[in-house]
Amino acid sequence: MSYLRLLRQRSVLVLWLAQSLSVLGDRLYALAVMWVVYAATGSASLMGLVAVVESLPYVVLGTAGRHAVARFSTFGRLAWVDAARALVAVTLPFLWSPDAPGVALLLVGVLLLGTLGALFDPNLGALVPDLVEPARVQQVTGLFDLTGRVARIAGPASIGLLLLVVSEVQLFALNGVTFAVSAVALGWLARRYAMAAGGEGAERSGGARPSARAWPTIRTHPRVGLAIGLHGVALFCSAVTAVGMPALLATRYGAGAAVYGLVTAAVGVGALLGNPLAGNRRSSGWMGIYCAAWMVQGVATACMGLVRSLPVLVLLAGVTGLVTPATSVTLRARLGAFAPAERLRLMSVDQTLIRAGGTAGMLLLPFLVDASPRGAFVVGGVIVAGSALGALLVASQVLRPDAALPAQTAARGRTVVAE
Repeated sequence: MSYLRLLRQRSVLVLWLAQSLSVLGDRLYALAVMWVVYAATGSASLMGLVAVVESLPYVVLGTAGRHAVARFSTFGRLAWVDAARALVAVTLPFLWSPDAPGVALLLVGVLLLGTLGALFDPNLGALVPDLVEPARVQQVTGLFDLTGRVARIAGPASIGLLLLVVSEVQLFALNGVTFAVSAVALGWLARRYAMAAGGEGAERSGGARPSARAWPTIRTHPRVGLAIGLHGVALFCSAVTAVGMPALLATRYGAGAAVYGLVTAAVGVGALLGNPLAGNRRSSGWMGIYCAAWMVQGVATACMGLVRSLPVLVLLAGVTGLVTPATSVTLRARLGAFAPAERLRLMSVDQTLIRAGGTAGMLLLPFLVDASPRGAFVVGGVIVAGSALGALLVASQVLRPDAALPAQTAARGRTVVAE
């Protein structure tokens, strides 16, 4: 297995283990914060506000904070970001109280964690390709995508056991511990790269990468801009399944939480099966694969609103999970092939669009779900499939060929540490 060969490299193994633990902590935190807010206030609107507050920094920094994000584009500086996240998360249980001031302080904590996450996420994504040689960027992208897939299953599965020994708000502190572990791992990587470079430029590592503008790169590589835009549209429509699945199961099948858990598990299992396929395929024809995967997901989502059989619905959920890694890994691996400054900016733009799209979807599409859960699935799926088909046609028939990427090895200044 190519993933096992990658994990023989100590730098990849350390970062992957640390980020697997950190992503699991994030899942616990996401579940805990929603539950705590609802238990204290009984307000679904405040739950939505939490999601908006957490996503807002991604949109602001991705739109107007290009230079600020670029200042943290080294392992050493990301270690300090995760140390700050650990401090905020560990502090929250001591400030929490189930009243208005407590909820206000919690929202401030969510905003701080969102801001630090907006600095961390695109930079880590831009640094991961530097761990390996260019021919293995697709594989290492798939490996780190696997952390999120596992966490989506392990998080809900473990939270019930954890709540037997800790309270919901104490899950924040556990998330802080995972951030601390990640900070230690990132600090170790920073020192390792600095030693490998003989101290030159302090971690190649010591100075942040220069910021870059996204638009010149997108003009030169229009398919990349089209793919990022499709990503934003698809994440906007994903609110249909996130909000609408419980309503669809209840109104269409008279099913409850147990069946919802089965459907969610089917998506997770499908994603786990699809991840190795996405991480180990050849990178040629990336735009066709990317658009085809979104078309399959859109058609499967629309069919969920049309079928009358629960087993078929579960099968369709598995199909949506199966093709999801083909969308995320394909796009991130393509962005990972760019030079470091352009790569960071494109990943930041992608983060901005999917956060903005996801937030807008969570604010607007529940109204469509309330009107008709079945219709919402059909509309959302058709929009995704139609957008993907349109993007593929535009990419193949209208857009000029993308400019060749710069020599993807020496000219990029990779810092692969010899193992």
